[in-house]
Amino acid sequence: MASRVLMVALLLAAVAVSCTKAQLKEKFYSETCPSVEDVVRKEMAKALSAAPSLAGPLLRMHFHDCFVRGCDGSVLLDSANKTAEKDAKPNQTLRGFDFVERVKAAVEKACPDTVSCADVLALMARDAVWLSKGPFWEVPLGRRDGSVSISNETNQLPPPTANFTVLTQLFAAKNLDTKDLVVLSAGHTIGTSHCFSFSDRLYNFTGRVNPSDIDPTLEPQYMARLKNKCASLNDNTTLVEMDPGSFRTFDLDYFKNVVKRRGLFHSDGALLTNSFTRAYVQRHAGGGYKEEFFADFAASMIKMGNADVLTGSQGEIRKKCSVVNH
Repeated sequence: MASRVLMVALLLAAVAVSCTKAQLKEKFYSETCPSVEDVVRKEMAKALSAAPSLAGPLLRMHFHDCFVRGCDGSVLLDSANKTAEKDAKPNQTLRGFDFVERVKAAVEKACPDTVSCADVLALMARDAVWLSKGPFWEVPLGRRDGSVSISNETNQLPPPTANFTVLTQLFAAKNLDTKDLVVLSAGHTIGTSHCFSFSDRLYNFTGRVNPSDIDPTLEPQYMARLKNKCASLNDNTTLVEMDPGSFRTFDLDYFKNVVKRRGLFHSDGALLTNSFTRAYVQRHAGGGYKEEFFADFAASMIKMGNADVLTGSQGEIRKKCSVVNH
């Protein structure tokens, strides 16, 4: 047990060093806004007690923010002509924007013009995981908010239809490696997805658009269950649990599903096509290394949260997350 604690400490320390290079610090607001984490967590606890299904979307929002222009809050910006990141197809199913504004308003009340929307979103994502019985980690802070948000740039987001080669390329562009890929994919243990994100596996796998055109890598009983929920290729409204039975709890069940060929997306199934990620999935599908996975997830989230951040005099501290200050 002592060696495991030491391993976790060394792992997180190594990640912290990389964040220091980008000028992010765990206690960045210790003097200017010491209550920020308490304010965010109070709002998160209140919201998730009323709507626990919001945890997955908030984690996903931080992920989508960091993969486009880095973690700069650009996914939160509105656009009068609907050309911002949130208007692009991959982000049209994001939800929780109004709640982010509510949390930001609470932070502004406590510490005006001090904490960025990017940092608020990073803290909300951490608390979404922790309040779903997942790991807790200290979030390096000090991000500044960007002022540019372009819908076409969302092509940098890893799509649910991606194969392993595409996934590794998109992750590598954000300085994330193969281990980060398999670890962060397990964020699918909480939340839901619309049928259209995976229904081609059920009805149009090779482009023939018929009931027999199915993905042969998907476990047959699971496929039948999905077809019962997603009645056609044109179902744009039905929601399906990404981790059936425990989609509100951050646990190891995601790996159990993937190893049984019950990963919901192409990208989940793709983890079985590489020897390293397959071995990682198989190891954690057994359920005996929860602390190890939790430490890995925390480290990968810290690493992702360091992607292309704006710091120092770069960017701004937006008063409202949906609009720039000027």
